[in-house]
Amino acid sequence: MRTDELVAQHHSDWESATRGPFLDAVRDGSLPEATFEKWLVQDYLFVLDLLRFQARLLAVAPRSGQRVLAGGLVALEAELAWFEGHGARRGIRLEGERYRTTEAYRRQLESNVDDWRSGITALWTGERAYLESWSGVAPGAPAYRDFVSRWTDPGFSAYVAELATQVDAAGADESTFLNICALERDFWGMAWDSATT
Repeated sequence: MRTDELVAQHHSDWESATRGPFLDAVRDGSLPEATFEKWLVQDYLFVLDLLRFQARLLAVAPRSGQRVLAGGLVALEAELAWFEGHGARRGIRLEGERYRTTEAYRRQLESNVDDWRSGITALWTGERAYLESWSGVAPGAPAYRDFVSRWTDPGFSAYVAELATQVDAAGADESTFLNICALERDFWGMAWDSATT
């Protein structure tokens, strides 16, 4: 199955992975800054996990997938430094405790790391969902515009398209796609729940 077919066939799962109250509040500026910072810590921890996952996935990648994964690793390392700069400016400690959803996402990635087909599907699904989520709130409220701009950058969009090419060549893993969609939904929900509880 191809990536475009997955998104079309599982439209409601995809919508729940890329839309929600947290993102709406980023768009209109109603998201409390403290809630955003809690999310930022969890996203930083997720990117640490993603870097490790992607490094291991590179070991099972076919030759055609090595360049895009290697480039993605460089970008993830730069992303972590960017997070750390924001954390320092905001006075927040990024090396916090993983929330349950963040840990569940880490375990899901671990379960996909030794199989190219499921691993590349997991990577593409998460990155495409992230791109679409932030694109849906662009340009975002002034307080969050720097973040929205970074995660809707044309370079990131091109990277996601390259990942899709790899998934299409391997044949998408439908089960992995649905699992990652659910985790993306839960990640946004986890962030929003911290604002309302």
